[in-house]
Amino acid sequence: MSQLELNSDLDESFEERVTYFADVILPIPLPETYTYRIPRDMEGLVQAGSRVVVQFGRKKILTGIVKEIHHKVPKVYEAKYILDSLDHSPVVNGLQLDFFTWLAQYYMCTIGEVLNAALPSGLKLTSESLIQLNPESGTGEQEYSEKELVILDALKSSDRLSFDQVSDLLGIKMIHPVLKSLMQKESILLFEQVKDKFKPKTIKSIRLADHYFESDQALQSLFEKLEKSTKQQAVLLKYLSIVRIDEATESSREVLKSDLMTEDLSASSLKTLLKNQIFIEEEKIISRLDQTIVPERKSMELSEMQLEALAEIHEGFQAQKPVLLHGVTGSGKTEIYIQLIQQALESGGQVLYLLPEIALTTQIVSRLHKVFGSELGVYHSKYSDNERVEVWNGVNNGKINLVAGVRSAIFLPFDNLSLIIIDEEHETSYKQYEPAPRYHARDAAIWLSHLHQSNVLMGTATPSIDSYQNALDEKYALVKLDERFGQGQLPTFELANLLTSRKSKRMKGDFTPELLEAIKNALEKNEQIILFQNRRGYSPYLICHDCNHVPKCQSCDVSLTYHMHNNVLICHYCGHKESVPAICDACGSTAIRTVGFGTEKLEEDLKILFPDAHVERMDQDTTRSKYSYQQIIDRFERGETNILVGTQMLSKGLDFDKVSLVGVFDYDRIVHFPDFRSHERAFQLITQVSGRAGRKDDGGKVIIQTGEPDEPLLYKIKTGDYLSFFQSEILERQNYQYPPFYRLIKIILKHKEKNVLQDAARQYVTRLIGELGRQRVLGPQEPVISRIRNLYIEEIYVKVEKKKININKVKGLIYKLGLELKQSKDLKSLRLYFDVDPV
Repeated sequence: MSQLELNSDLDESFEERVTYFADVILPIPLPETYTYRIPRDMEGLVQAGSRVVVQFGRKKILTGIVKEIHHKVPKVYEAKYILDSLDHSPVVNGLQLDFFTWLAQYYMCTIGEVLNAALPSGLKLTSESLIQLNPESGTGEQEYSEKELVILDALKSSDRLSFDQVSDLLGIKMIHPVLKSLMQKESILLFEQVKDKFKPKTIKSIRLADHYFESDQALQSLFEKLEKSTKQQAVLLKYLSIVRIDEATESSREVLKSDLMTEDLSASSLKTLLKNQIFIEEEKIISRLDQTIVPERKSMELSEMQLEALAEIHEGFQAQKPVLLHGVTGSGKTEIYIQLIQQALESGGQVLYLLPEIALTTQIVSRLHKVFGSELGVYHSKYSDNERVEVWNGVNNGKINLVAGVRSAIFLPFDNLSLIIIDEEHETSYKQYEPAPRYHARDAAIWLSHLHQSNVLMGTATPSIDSYQNALDEKYALVKLDERFGQGQLPTFELANLLTSRKSKRMKGDFTPELLEAIKNALEKNEQIILFQNRRGYSPYLICHDCNHVPKCQSCDVSLTYHMHNNVLICHYCGHKESVPAICDACGSTAIRTVGFGTEKLEEDLKILFPDAHVERMDQDTTRSKYSYQQIIDRFERGETNILVGTQMLSKGLDFDKVSLVGVFDYDRIVHFPDFRSHERAFQLITQVSGRAGRKDDGGKVIIQTGEPDEPLLYKIKTGDYLSFFQSEILERQNYQYPPFYRLIKIILKHKEKNVLQDAARQYVTRLIGELGRQRVLGPQEPVISRIRNLYIEEIYVKVEKKKININKVKGLIYKLGLELKQSKDLKSLRLYFDVDPV
């Protein structure tokens, strides 16, 4: 009899067990997903888009995202088991997974790097976490498994254990279920990661046990019972002063513990009342997000010009094109945005409102709150990890349908995105530089709109050259607003000649007489002034007047910036700090002087020149805390600040009623920066910061201090002639083969040895030229700052025609040649990065 026949009677009862595997995206720079085996008891829990805890390598415990579930066994390695599943429902949806995949492919990075940038820290767990005994938990009332007792006994003799130590102690790799059980029993604490791991915010409330509400007799007997316990009676009386027994509903019986327990009441008495079940304590999860903001107004009535623009925008949407709204500063673009947001929300869709800077976010959020109240979620890096997780979860569960945020908001788990607004679309702040993915949020948002089939509106007073060309090529719909809203007038311009003022010795510090006179007049009229200097710190550097020695960063090829407030020299690239030298390190001279000026020096000089004026500074140094932007802006809006000095933060769409004067410093340095986009940036920056003047009835004035008043670009800025500027700039780009006609890919190489780096860069260029031709490869060359954090830097640029060459094949070739280069034994430590569409 055959084997099949011997077992034929078991056919009906035998059920083949299928093994499931999951492809997991790990938050590390891996080019592919990694496959794990799903344990039998997790088969119903693990889903695509959910977080799982996995072991990678011998030591790392990571939180990954499941990309796909299947039955295929890995061919080249044995799949490890998933250690735990963290979610009952996915935290990342299918559209996001597609978006992450596109970002990794387009920006030449790994999907793990995309995931690491996308997920808020509160949704991650890493193997660096340690455990300790919970000092507030006893072990007498709990039941523990043998493995749990081993861990608890070890923690009694050692104050902390790493995940690796726990694994060695138990002799098993799958330790997470044991640790999870101990955490649920509140016997251990996870730390070092506690500040990052999401923890819901809770409040404790106290209520009187239900049977005391049933009759006056029950309450009377309670007072008699507590007759000798005056402190417990005091707690009861305080509770009854807050809650009226005869009117109390089920919900109104609860009192916040913090409201009940004032300083004169005994905490131990409350503890006794809780123990005797006279009072009941409950803990509730509440949102960190303010749910009490009530809308103050509906959207404003639009002008005829705005209504025409709105109709044209809808035409662009119907043609399924992104829309570029080119509106002068103060033309009322934000009110058009609000109308479109209302329409999208009323139709049941979600809205993403992208902003380039946190500074701009604070003022726009205030305006949006007045219309949408608590419907609005805000997402940026000044919010804590826990707050960002709550916004993420709010979008994921459909409670938040409108989000205003900076570039990282494109990663949120939208599933029905119907409108994306990209305010100030020209801003370079939308570009991520370090670390990977080096994405541009504007361009990525347009791809995101394809996935969601949503509308995109880009608004700006100074469109990027690339976007305006796309509009002329009819890839985008173009809508114009050429006049300011209401009675608002555009400012007048005055050029203050630095050279003649210096020759005639009429300069006071870094101020021309024209600017000083204008500041004086504005202050006398109780008007406000904005002064723009795109360099923070007190002075760019110090110099010895005897030997010309300049103090430099020990790790970077850059001079140290002097910050007078803290009296230190700081490297703005790596953060290195040094005390200010009393004598020159090179020659011993005491003739050390400051050179140049930053926002801090301007602030100090203004306080001396105008002692009665209130001067404030807005730059990276003064806006490090969560609410610092808002506080500075609020004080300026209320008129408490007369003069606001700042960097490019001031140029980003802020709206102030009483500003009559804007002063611009260091124009010549901005326009002559060695970059093919320097004229574009100068036009945008000066036009934008000038737009802060004269937002209401009076046009206001802009004074630009320059040593080249006849410079051609200044005339175009003065007249606000964007079209003339664009036409001259686009011819330059076409003649010299730059974007938007060519694509750029920047290759960055870093190494601690300069000679090794230069040799590697030359090898790379030789191979690239062999494949692409000399005309498409530029470099290698040192950047302006050629050493940062003790690593030397070389850059290579690849220029590729947009219409003739398959860009994906070029990227694949660049990537392949880079990997081959790193195969060399002496280049293992070479760092190689790719920046697609650098700005």
